Amino acid sequence: MGSELIDAHRFLVQSLTAPGRGDEDPDDPQTVQAMQIALHVPKPDRPRRDELLAAAAQAVVAVCLDPRAGQNGAWRDALGQWYGHRIRKIARRARGAGWDNVQALPGCTATVGGASARAFIPSAVADVPHLLSKLQIRGTELPVDEQSQPDASIPLIAVDAELEMTAGKAAAQAGHGSMLLAAAMSEEHVSAWAADGFPLQVREIPRAEFAQLAADTAAVAVQDSGFTEVAPGSTTVVALPGKYA
Repeated sequence: MGSELIDAHRFLVQSLTAPGRGDEDPDDPQTVQAMQIALHVPKPDRPRRDELLAAAAQAVVAVCLDPRAGQNGAWRDALGQWYGHRIRKIARRARGAGWDNVQALPGCTATVGGASARAFIPSAVADVPHLLSKLQIRGTELPVDEQSQPDASIPLIAVDAELEMTAGKAAAQAGHGSMLLAAAMSEEHVSAWAADGFPLQVREIPRAEFAQLAADTAAVAVQDSGFTEVAPGSTTVVALPGKYA
């Protein structure tokens, strides 16, 4: 598992730093790659928003650094196709049987506190499995929680609260932050992070505080392409490695 994790990490780093991206035609879904994320939002016991965003981010990095990404096969091939295009993620609401059914699809589930999310190996948006495609993209909205002080030892994904992103959009951005944070880590630190189960925390914070964190030399920033909700080039999240630096 150790060598496969390192191979998966190297594959991630090399793919994200490679020049150019594959051609896409927004009118041709077969050319557009995306990672789907199912957010577990049951009706009676709705999760905390910050925990749900953290679960989504943890699930995304678990898919990218899964041992199967470090060896030849369908998992690695799916990631390679996605890494070679625009890094899109689509968050969907799941509950009841819908949540239970998608556990059989290739991916990783993460639970943070009382919230769970599952990220899946990417595909062309035209080829999303029916169990996933029938899950609603709308309906993931949750109120922003009262923000506690983050633990400085645990990787932090900070979200610019002033962008007022929906929970689904913020989950996708947090997931992008976790994979970029992993890519920025050394092999030694990413191995330690994986051994601990990819612990992380998400906080939605005022822009002034967000800007201070973004200025940290260890910070990794995510700039959105502006397909939905925010203006192109907006810095949506910054990720900090905590003790894994």
